[in-house]
Amino acid sequence: MTATELTRQRLIRTALELFTTRGYHDTTTAQIAKKAGIAEGTIYRHFASKQQLFNELYRAAQRWATKIVQETARERDAGPAKAQLTAVAQGLVEGALRETGVVKLGLLEPPGGILDDESRKAAREFRLALERIVADGKAQGSVRTGAVEIWVGVWLATISHALDKVVAAEWKPADTGVRLVIDAAWKAISA
Repeated sequence: MTATELTRQRLIRTALELFTTRGYHDTTTAQIAKKAGIAEGTIYRHFASKQQLFNELYRAAQRWATKIVQETARERDAGPAKAQLTAVAQGLVEGALRETGVVKLGLLEPPGGILDDESRKAAREFRLALERIVADGKAQGSVRTGAVEIWVGVWLATISHALDKVVAAEWKPADTGVRLVIDAAWKAISA
């Protein structure tokens, strides 16, 4: 890895940490640069703005979550929706333990008006991947009637409780609370 690539990685890690501890609006490029041990101008060699840096981190978080959904769907070979969604939830929860900043930034804290079109597209791809599983569940008769988009929202809102607890280090992925939340998420959408 070149020095430029290493600097970029350090900058990304630092920005992720500050955005998820201080928030986007309360984090300045000067703070990011100081904590990363670089000159503030160096940020602008890699990103046009703080907003672009945030969007890059957000898109990476959405791609990470989408990959979990897609890999689960492939591994389960389009098996029952309940098994697929349970595996997705477990993957997200286990990831929340390892990638707390990614989960916090991408799935738990609404970014508001700072997202660009590419970031909104990445978020849609994550939801569409989940919607495919839920739609299959509707076709199998295991998911209740109604808009798939709504059931994905209900499922995600419920799973977010477990993600929040794991990110806050209050729960571990194997805790009973996680299992109960995953079960509750399925029960909320099951036929």
